[in-house]
Amino acid sequence: MTEKSITPAVEEAHPPQDVEGLEKPAAEELQQGVRMAEAVTLSWTRTSLIIVYACMWMTYFVRALQSSLTMNLSPYITSSFEGHSLLTVISTVVSIMSAATTMPVAKILNLWDRTVAFSFMLILSIIGLILNAACNDIATYCAAQVFYNVGSAGLIFSVDVLTADTSTLRNRGLAFAFTSSPYIITAFAGSPLSERFHESDWRWAYGTITILLPLVTLPIILTWSFARKKAVQNHVVEKDSVQRTLPEAIKYYLIEFDAVGIFLLIAGFCLLLLPMTLATSQPESWRTDYIIAMIVLGGVLVIAFALYEKFLSPKPFIPWHLLANRTVMGACLVDLIYQIGYYCWAMYFTSYLQVVFDISITEAGYISSIFDFVSPICLILAGYLMRVTQRFRWLFLVAVPLYVLFAGLMIYFRAPGRGVGFIVMCEVFIGIAGGVMILCQQIAVMAASKHEDYAAMLALLGLFGNIGGAIGNSVSGAVWTNTLPQKLAEYLPEDDLPMLDSIYEDLEVQLSYAVGTPTRDAIIAAYVDAQRNMLIAGTAIMVLAMAFVFLIKDIRLKDTRSLGMVF
Repeated sequence: MTEKSITPAVEEAHPPQDVEGLEKPAAEELQQGVRMAEAVTLSWTRTSLIIVYACMWMTYFVRALQSSLTMNLSPYITSSFEGHSLLTVISTVVSIMSAATTMPVAKILNLWDRTVAFSFMLILSIIGLILNAACNDIATYCAAQVFYNVGSAGLIFSVDVLTADTSTLRNRGLAFAFTSSPYIITAFAGSPLSERFHESDWRWAYGTITILLPLVTLPIILTWSFARKKAVQNHVVEKDSVQRTLPEAIKYYLIEFDAVGIFLLIAGFCLLLLPMTLATSQPESWRTDYIIAMIVLGGVLVIAFALYEKFLSPKPFIPWHLLANRTVMGACLVDLIYQIGYYCWAMYFTSYLQVVFDISITEAGYISSIFDFVSPICLILAGYLMRVTQRFRWLFLVAVPLYVLFAGLMIYFRAPGRGVGFIVMCEVFIGIAGGVMILCQQIAVMAASKHEDYAAMLALLGLFGNIGGAIGNSVSGAVWTNTLPQKLAEYLPEDDLPMLDSIYEDLEVQLSYAVGTPTRDAIIAAYVDAQRNMLIAGTAIMVLAMAFVFLIKDIRLKDTRSLGMVF
């Protein structure tokens, strides 16, 4: 963030001719949170802007560090509870809950103030971290992961909205690239830290983040609050004067947050997707009565969610006017497909690396973090190219085929005897393509919208992405539970068959067999077959993303509102 890139004066608003006919509403038509955000950028100082961006960078850093620790330690934590196969179950539940979080958080951001949602998500994150550090069984660990990931997703979503509030559309790609750049550091720092925590006490991984997270987020809350107070004192904006009784407030917010719709969404997708992972571990597999009941009821609830949102909801969870925008839908569908494709194989990737190539947690973490290292660097370059060309769709047209090509090559390099270097090469190019796609998705939905819709647009994108992640994890879990146990039973020496369940459920047991022994060779062969099937599923679905890119209009990137002191 250089001095020249900060706009100290109010920019002249341009007619939004390239933003699909959108008109700028009058200030009094904006919701309280949006009016406050615009007032803050008109009232605060350059120092305040720099403090907020520095703290947003550090918030991303702590979150990225935690993500790296969880990715590397989760296989061992679940194995310690004899639940290695439940990795995708936990991730599916987390993705569904996160999907249901984005729209309510967007409502809070718009209805009240940016820091209200930010503070609430911070509290949820801290509760989740404490539960993670204290858990003693798989059920508590699953609940802790839900609390933390829902809070963390909401926290980062709030940071992204703050980034959009405080940057011009032309520079927004660079702004997002800057706030997400800490992944470059944590790609290297997270893996050795994971191994240290594994060797000592993995609970301190969560304890450390519990201490760090408030330290980096509280300055954002304080700085924004002081700037908001200054804006009110200077009459740049007036506080919302609407008064409601308690019953009126309860009714109003139940409608505003679409409580019925959220319940139908969570229940429907949980019941529909979880059986894909759980079925094979049940007495009669897919024929088990409660597995069939879950799938049927889940399908009914998902259909009921769609019908309720369309015909009955006073305030639909998914704003239908957003769904009617072809650019928004194109970007959301690309994100949906991308997340499905990625999570079809990602959850068991570090386990695969350690079992097949006999490498440490640190080395496996380095390889799986290549995406985190390469992606932010490409974000900075892509953001600069967007700023110069004032266009973004051409980057989409390069990134999607590149991703499909190297995801497909990963299938070939999963064959026995292939070196780990080929996988590293594919990860580099997947990181380049994936990072550019993520940034283009964010820019696309905001280029096609007004400021008051930014939170809803990013929330809609997050909704599609999290549902895609849930579907991808369910596919991964289904492939894992339908492939690995059967292949282990096929490949394991007869003397080791009594240990099949322990080998299947515990990564530590898998790694305890020396490389070159018949048992380890059998485990490696089973892993290779499972991962290859996961990658075939992920690559096949990614081909659809190319078609959805052509739904997106090639909108020129220019701002359409007065901004004040911004990036």
